[in-house]
Amino acid sequence: MNKNIAIGTDIGGSHISCAAIDLVSGKILKDTLSERSVDNQAEANMIIDIWTQALSAVLAKVPLEKVKGIGFAMPGPFDYVKGISYIRGVAKYENLYGFNITDAISGSLGINDGFLIRFMNDASSFAVGEAWAGSASKFNRSLSITFGTGFGSAFISNRIPIVDGPEVPKLGCIYHLPYRDGIADDYFSTRGLLFRYKKLTGKELSGVKELAALAATDKLVADLFIDFGENAGLFLAPWLKKFRAEILVIGGNISHAYNLFGDVFEDRLRKENCICEVAISKLKEDAALLGSAYLLNDDFWKSVQHALPLM
Repeated sequence: MNKNIAIGTDIGGSHISCAAIDLVSGKILKDTLSERSVDNQAEANMIIDIWTQALSAVLAKVPLEKVKGIGFAMPGPFDYVKGISYIRGVAKYENLYGFNITDAISGSLGINDGFLIRFMNDASSFAVGEAWAGSASKFNRSLSITFGTGFGSAFISNRIPIVDGPEVPKLGCIYHLPYRDGIADDYFSTRGLLFRYKKLTGKELSGVKELAALAATDKLVADLFIDFGENAGLFLAPWLKKFRAEILVIGGNISHAYNLFGDVFEDRLRKENCICEVAISKLKEDAALLGSAYLLNDDFWKSVQHALPLM
C-alpha cells in the first residue's frame, strides 16, 4: 500500500500540535488534529509522555500502513540530523538537553525501524509549509518570518531553506543580527514590544493582544506599532533585496495586529526600493505542521539534508 500520509508535528514553547497530512494533496486531515499542553520545565520522560499521547491520538485515526513517518518542527539549538536536543539557557525544555528524541519517541510509540522520524527547525518548517501549500506556493524565492515570542525567519528557494552563501546571513536567519543596542530578536518580538511599552509607562501587559487593544485610544501605543513597522521595513528591506525575494510571508502573534503597522511597514519597503509582495500567513500555525510533514517527501528530504546541520 502506498505510504502517502505523514504526521506533521509542531513543538511550541508550551504545547504540541500534530496532525496527519496527505503528502500528495498537501492537505491536513483536520479530524486528526491533536494538541496537548506541555510543562516545558517537566522532567524529560514526562515531556516525551505528553508528546507520545498527542502523536498516538493522531495515529489512531489513520491506517498505520499508509503512514510514512513523523516530521517534527523543533526549536533550537537542536541536532536536526541525529534528533538530539541541545536547548539550554532558555526557560523551556532544558531537561531534554542531550536527549535523543528519535529513540525516545520510537520507543514510546513502539514503532518499527522502517517508520521514519525526521526533524527541522521550527522557523524553517513554517517557511517550507508556506512554500508548499501557502502564500508562497506560487513563488520560487520567499522569505517567511514570524513576529512572535521570538523573531523567526527562513529564506526559501524552490521550497528548500537556504542557510549559507552570499545571499543570506549566517545560519540563513536574521534573529541574531545586530540591531540597535542588541539583536533583531530583542526588537522584533513580543518581548521587545512589551519591554518598550513598560519602559515608557511602567506598566506590564500579558501579551500583544492586550497591547493592540489599547491602540485605538492610546496614541503612545499606536506610535509604538508605527515605530515597529517603520523599523521592520528598514531592517528587512536590504535582505529581501539581496536574496531577490519575490514574496515576504508574515506570521506570528504580532501579525494579528498588522492593521496597526502594515501600511507604514509596506511604505518603508517601497521607499527602500524593495518591490516584493507581502502576505500575511493564512495557514498560521498549520504552516509548521505542513512543513514538518514535508520532510517525508523523498525529493525534499534529499535536497534539504545538507542544510539541516546548519540550522
